[in-house]
Amino acid sequence: MNKLILITTAFLLVFVTQVSAQNGYSIAGIISNNQNKALASIQITLTNANDNSVAKIEISDADGNFAIQNLKEGNYKVVIDDMEYSPYQSETISLNASNPKANLAPIILTSKSATDLNEVVIKKKKPFVENKIDRTVVNVDAFITAAGGDAMDVLEKSPGIIVDQNGTITFKGKSGVQVFIDDKPTYLSGAELEAYLKSLPASTLDKIELMTNPPAKYDAAGGAGIINIVSKRSKVRGFNANLTSRFSQGKRSGNRQGLNFNYMENKIRVFGNVGYGENNPINDLFIFRKFKNTDGSTNSLFYQNSDIDTKIKSTNARIGMDYYASDKTTIGFGLSGVLRNNNQFSDVRSEVTDANSVLDSSIVANNLNKQKFKNGGINFNLRHELDSLGQRITVDLDYLKYDTSSKQTFNNYIYQPDNSLSSQDQLKGFLPSDLNIYGLKTDYTLPFKNGSTFETGYKVSYTQTDNIADYRDVVNGEEIPNYSTSNHFKYDEIINAAYVNFNTNYKRFGIQTGLRVENTESRGNQLGNVEQAASKFKRNYTNLFPTVFVQYKLDSIGNNQLVVNYGRRINRPYFQDLNPFISPLDKFTFYSGNPFLNPSFANNYELSYRYKGMFSTTLSYGSSKDDINETIEINDGIYYSRPGNIGKSEYFSLNANLQLEFTKWWTSNTYTEVTHAKYKSKLYTEDLNSSGTFWVFSMNNSFKFNKGWSAELSGNYQTDIVSAQFVLLSRSNINIGVQKKLLQDKATIKLSANDIFYSNMNNGIIKNLQNTDANWTNKLDSRFVALTFTYSFGKSFAPKKQYNSNGAQDEMNRVKG
Repeated sequence: MNKLILITTAFLLVFVTQVSAQNGYSIAGIISNNQNKALASIQITLTNANDNSVAKIEISDADGNFAIQNLKEGNYKVVIDDMEYSPYQSETISLNASNPKANLAPIILTSKSATDLNEVVIKKKKPFVENKIDRTVVNVDAFITAAGGDAMDVLEKSPGIIVDQNGTITFKGKSGVQVFIDDKPTYLSGAELEAYLKSLPASTLDKIELMTNPPAKYDAAGGAGIINIVSKRSKVRGFNANLTSRFSQGKRSGNRQGLNFNYMENKIRVFGNVGYGENNPINDLFIFRKFKNTDGSTNSLFYQNSDIDTKIKSTNARIGMDYYASDKTTIGFGLSGVLRNNNQFSDVRSEVTDANSVLDSSIVANNLNKQKFKNGGINFNLRHELDSLGQRITVDLDYLKYDTSSKQTFNNYIYQPDNSLSSQDQLKGFLPSDLNIYGLKTDYTLPFKNGSTFETGYKVSYTQTDNIADYRDVVNGEEIPNYSTSNHFKYDEIINAAYVNFNTNYKRFGIQTGLRVENTESRGNQLGNVEQAASKFKRNYTNLFPTVFVQYKLDSIGNNQLVVNYGRRINRPYFQDLNPFISPLDKFTFYSGNPFLNPSFANNYELSYRYKGMFSTTLSYGSSKDDINETIEINDGIYYSRPGNIGKSEYFSLNANLQLEFTKWWTSNTYTEVTHAKYKSKLYTEDLNSSGTFWVFSMNNSFKFNKGWSAELSGNYQTDIVSAQFVLLSRSNINIGVQKKLLQDKATIKLSANDIFYSNMNNGIIKNLQNTDANWTNKLDSRFVALTFTYSFGKSFAPKKQYNSNGAQDEMNRVKG
């Protein structure tokens, strides 16, 4: 491992020395209106002066800046043709050895008059979805009904994303997706990931990047790809802030408050956000199990109904500072944290009957789970630009800590058919869990004169986990250790990774290809107790992960494009999934880890057609070996849930996305997907051989009216989904929202209603159980109305560039609640 670090570091230093002198030609400038306000998202077309053919297209950033780099020697013109402004064309710009870098005078665009437009000018807004060569981008501000909500609200409304009753996220029909925040992994999964995303206000988010085949720069983890949630970061000088307040009412009420702020002056920039939320959701969970004899006849029936009442309080904060040591060097520092208290009370009633539904016994349980979740992170980053054309080196150092503690109390009362109490028991559990993650990442980028770019980098991450489960039976008021369920598990992991990535354009072709190598070394230590023997395991494996993207323009200006890509991915087991001991969820349901889990590998292929920014369709195929899924075993009437390796799974998918502007005030985004999934594996006493085809449809309509009014109508529908042992039954929801701008557009008030027909139910069937049929229905508190108020204030000045840190990238997704 040390040799790999030394070799990679030496290679980078030698390579940088050899190529640092290479430069290309560039044109840069800034765009504003006649009120001296910077103009973002303006398309700049660079044409060849001799024949007016298109040389390159660029988009201005949030501060109106643009830079067209890696140009050849020659004569050019800058052309801007925007519906809101009068056309602009520059004088001829000559790039040669004596003038390699052209810095244009500020470009001031003049708004078209009402007579020019013959109608009221409509302010341009970002589209719902944007397609790039290696990812799809969803703009968060496009969703009115998610305003004032949280990251999970936005994610569930994104095309191709489905979230099940356990908080598991599937992307285009595939599980195993990794979720990142600002290019950093969350290191969480399942219920813990769901809780974390629900603690992040939507008002702090800018966009969501969906990557089925992430480029080699990203970690190889995530067989279904990566979802990268990007936070808002203002780049305007001066002080500005945004305040958001939301109140919601469903079966219970909730509220969320948030503040984003930014201050930049001279060489210092300070930014951050803070949020607080309270929510009291209630769930109605029904479980049915039918136990059969070997001849298929009914032996007994089990019914369970749980009223789950949860009180959640969460606080999140983030603060960062950038110091611009020079025009080429930026030093950054950041702190982040989340505090979440989750008190869950479950009132459970279970009944066991014979085959004729005659009551045999009933069990009443009052269960209490008090959970505290703490997350803190520190990031140090450095970016140094070797020239003005994009050659740069970046370094990120990260430390992240997760501290989770759970206090559980299970009270069970067993009654006879005549309602007489036959027995009672009480079990208490204390489950603290600590996770420490250390990461170092460095990247080098080299642009060439012909427009190509070469990237390389190295990353090392070290993870330590320490998990304790201390369970005690309470007998006559005395707590007696329960050694069969108590355990202490430690797990350490080191991952070393290096990558190379190259992209170029040749005539109508755009090509990006990369290769990543990752070495994983892990050690698990189950300490054991007086009844359970200790055990250890150690693993070491190295793998290669290639990626290829090819884009072809069917016409000279790129209105019609074909994109094909391939990538190899890995799913490593979640940290807690390797813990072998059993934890009770209730008297009839237990969760168990699996220390024998192997990493799974996936190969993903895609072929896409895109027309402008309006329409795209993608044909996908993916196959996985040893795919990691939740598996269910019934043993003596007890339900055991544990992760397991499914031998082989395959996915075939066809999806389409259409964005239309029906009128100046009505725009629509429609997504539809058809996926066929197949699973084949040995599974306990049964052979798993399941398959199914499902359809997903979603639509978002946005309406913009006069005097600051706008509205949204959105909804989605999915048919039954087969996922290994599970069949997730069909569900749908319809959402509406309306908003009004106030106080000279500095404030906005929004009223929204979610799942207005209360049709977003989590229902499912469990298959491949020995002599058992099982299903469930989970009615969530999904129907609610919300009132959101946002207010922006502060004073801004001329812009200055900033650096977005990009550090730890793989391990966060692998902590499981």
